Amino acid sequence: MPHPPNTPLGRFGVDTVTVDPARCVGSIPAGGVVNPLTGTPTLAVLAMLVDHIGGVVNHIRRGPSEWTVTSELVLELTPDAVDRVAEAPDEPVFATGRPFGPRTGTALSRCDLTHRDQLVGTATVRSFYIDAPDEHVPYPAATEDTTRPTDLAEMMAVRVGTAEGGAQLLHQLPDPVLNNTLGIVHGGVSAAALELVGAAAVNAGRTDELLQTASLRINFLRPLRTGPDSHYRGAARRVGRRSALSEAEAVDTDGRVAIMARLTAYR
Repeated sequence: MPHPPNTPLGRFGVDTVTVDPARCVGSIPAGGVVNPLTGTPTLAVLAMLVDHIGGVVNHIRRGPSEWTVTSELVLELTPDAVDRVAEAPDEPVFATGRPFGPRTGTALSRCDLTHRDQLVGTATVRSFYIDAPDEHVPYPAATEDTTRPTDLAEMMAVRVGTAEGGAQLLHQLPDPVLNNTLGIVHGGVSAAALELVGAAAVNAGRTDELLQTASLRINFLRPLRTGPDSHYRGAARRVGRRSALSEAEAVDTDGRVAIMARLTAYR
C-alpha cells in the first residue's frame, strides 16, 4: 500500500506491504540518495522505514485506549550495504518486522532489512504505551500537483547550516507533511537526519576512503517541534584511520535537546 505524498511515509516513498500481529513488511526506495552535507551516497532513509515497520509491530499490540511512542531505535548495517544498494538503485529495500519478546509497559520489535533478498541490515524499535490521544492532527490536504521530492534535503525539509568546531548542522524547516498525527516531527525523519549529521561529522575533510555507517542508536527524549531554531547537530568524538564515532542531537525551537544519537562508522 503506497502512502499519499502529503504524509511523512508518502514523502519518503514508503510502501506498506503487510500488517499482521506476527509480521509486518514494508519497503522504501533507497538507491541514488545522497547526504546533502557531503554529496555522498547514504542509507539514512532506512531509519524512516525501520521507525515505521518496527513501530507498527509494537503499535498493533496496544490496548483499546492506548497509543505508542517510540523511545529507542537501533540500526545496524552490513559492511557492504551502501555498495549493494548502489548496484541496483531502482530496487527498494524491504523491512520485515516481528515482535521481539513480550509486551509489558513497553514493547520491542526487530526488523530485518533486505535488498534483492540479501540481508543489508537489522534493527530494533522500542516503544512505550501511553493513553490514546483525544484528537489527531490531520495531514495537509492533498492536491493534484502534490508530488514526492527526490532530492533528500527537499524531501526532509532540511537546510545545510554552519557550526563551529567542525560540527555538522542541518536546520529542520517547518513542514506539516513531515509531522505525525500528534503534530510533531515524525521520528523516522529525525532519525534519518541524525544519521546524516553524524556521518558527515566523522567524514569531515575526507575526500576518499569514506567511513561507512555501521550502527546508529537513537534515544527519543521529548517531542521535536520545529521553528526558526530547530536543528540537528553532529560532532565527531573519535576519528581513526579505519573507524570513528560521533554523537548527534536534535534540538527543538526552544533550544532543548529532543533526541540524542550515537553513530559508529568503519572503512
